[in-house]
Amino acid sequence: MEYLVKRAKGGDAEAFIELMEQNKQSMYRVAKGFLRDEEDVADAMAETVLTCYEKVCTLKQDAYFKTWMIRILINHCKNMRKKRKRSVPVENVEGLEEQVSGDGMQGFKELIEPLGERDQSIFTLYYVYGMKVKEIAAYMEMKENTVSTRLRRGRETLRDVITDGRKTGGR
Repeated sequence: MEYLVKRAKGGDAEAFIELMEQNKQSMYRVAKGFLRDEEDVADAMAETVLTCYEKVCTLKQDAYFKTWMIRILINHCKNMRKKRKRSVPVENVEGLEEQVSGDGMQGFKELIEPLGERDQSIFTLYYVYGMKVKEIAAYMEMKENTVSTRLRRGRETLRDVITDGRKTGGR
């Protein structure tokens, strides 16, 4: 295997493909242990192959190729699980479901259209991705109080827009 790694580091695509073929069963078993869905497993493996191909030159010890590759795979699997945990279907968001039902994400985007771009981002992170105020504050480099205030004011704005729309026969 070390010979193939040396060739792959030298830019030999066939050697790299052979390395991946030799390790695909191990990769599948590890990914399947982290992820249940076959599509997620395939995505994690594909991301791993791409990352390995792009970074194979950074591998310091050729003998540890498999360990290095599996560590990359595990990190991709963990990232996919984190993203899945943060994801909250828009239809389940309390207070917004009646506005969004049937329209999905498009309905949500139309609903938050009256808000400024930054507030739209905050609402999307909070309601669609299920991020906490603290996480949003860190991500957007804002204070937690600012995020909370923007959420509160945005809700007030949307409540007024929805109420006015109902009075005039809209929405």
